[in-house]
Amino acid sequence: MRTALVLLLAVLAGTAVGALSALAGDGAARSLLAALTAVGLALPVAHQVIAPEPAGERAAGRGRRG
Repeated sequence: MRTALVLLLAVLAGTAVGALSALAGDGAARSLLAALTAVGLALPVAHQVIAPEPAGERAAGRGRRG
């Protein structure tokens, strides 16, 4: 779940940067490059911001399912 959230945040940041770059009048290639750069830079930031689950809570959560 955490990995999906981190990737989602990075893709959303890249989409926003790419869209703003395209609206500013940059070409398609430059907008794509800006979007991919933003995704690459947002991944470690989102990874640091979203705290991992403690090991005890993760194990306890598995028992409640099902």
